[in-house]
Amino acid sequence: MVRKEMIAMLLAGGEGKRLGVLTKDLAKPAVYFGGKYRIIDFTLSNCAHSGIDTVGVLTQYQPLELNRYLGIGSPWGLDRRDGGMTILPPYVKQKGGVWYKGTANAIYQNMAFIERYNPEYVLVISGDHIYKMDYDLMLQHHKRSGADVTIAGLQVDWKEASRFGVMHVDDEDRITAFEEKPKNPTSNIASMGVYIFTWKTLQKHLIYDEANRNSSHDFGKDIIPAMMREGRKLHAFPFKGYWKDVGTIESLWEANMDLLAEEPPLDLYDTEWRIYSVNPNRPAQFTSAEAVVTSSVVSEGCVIEGEVDRSVLFYGVQAEVGSIISESVIMPNVRIGKGARIYRSIIGEGAVIQAGAVIGTPEDDAITVVAVEQYVTNDHMVLEVEPT
Repeated sequence: MVRKEMIAMLLAGGEGKRLGVLTKDLAKPAVYFGGKYRIIDFTLSNCAHSGIDTVGVLTQYQPLELNRYLGIGSPWGLDRRDGGMTILPPYVKQKGGVWYKGTANAIYQNMAFIERYNPEYVLVISGDHIYKMDYDLMLQHHKRSGADVTIAGLQVDWKEASRFGVMHVDDEDRITAFEEKPKNPTSNIASMGVYIFTWKTLQKHLIYDEANRNSSHDFGKDIIPAMMREGRKLHAFPFKGYWKDVGTIESLWEANMDLLAEEPPLDLYDTEWRIYSVNPNRPAQFTSAEAVVTSSVVSEGCVIEGEVDRSVLFYGVQAEVGSIISESVIMPNVRIGKGARIYRSIIGEGAVIQAGAVIGTPEDDAITVVAVEQYVTNDHMVLEVEPT
């Protein structure tokens, strides 16, 4: 087996409970985003652009659709023999098997896979964030500092800081303190959940952590604090670009709306850093003479006869005459009948909205969610999901 300087372990087993009906039968990394992508496309594209050609994808919750989508990794250049993409679900061993008990345990259970490549460094990343990042720049930072672990971090709004692991960092990017989701944060430098470990150090800590019955086997809660206590060298890699944890209905909707700004904070049209995905291979979109489309993303295979304003439409959407779609995210193959009105909503894949139905309200800040393949009639009530 060819030795790799660094391999990536991509955690893609998230249940995504806060996304409600959108993840009832779907792993969070496989949720649709941005008109033609899945959330996991961003992390995999980052790997492709960063020269990482060996990626273990650790799946667990509702993996069927995600596994089908990933295939052998061709869109991201990971269909190769000397590495490439490997799907790593929990498996039964001679003495039995267990679900992944936490992020650290997921890596622990796959140490044999990592050892096949005898890497010097291991990149641990998540499949449920939207961002563009060059992991090679982070690796160079890690090597220059001589750190045992480097954690990518960015400044977040103070009111959001309690959702993340937060770090105190000195003038030389050394991490002097780390707290996982503190109730009263004393720093707003948040961990992005992107780690580069020197492998031999991580390996020792994974073994120690697995033997600790009181551990939750999580990187933020257990591994990083243990390394801090032991006096290991922890460094931060400051990130200045766009990054969004799309783990809630509100954040998923906001991230899609961010794409519609006059100067989007996330440029999907950058030819130097393309986001690769599985092409649905649909015909070109069609807008009729009656259609009005403003400030929107409309993907291939759509047939638009109504009004679309500040919305993101995935492939295969049909919006009939007199329909109105405003500030909404419409997932693939949705059918919207004549005169139907949709405001500030996320409509799941394959849903059918009957003629005259009204979903959401333009005056309210609440976001309405319609489940995958749900049939909405003009007298059907759809519950609103309050922003979190």
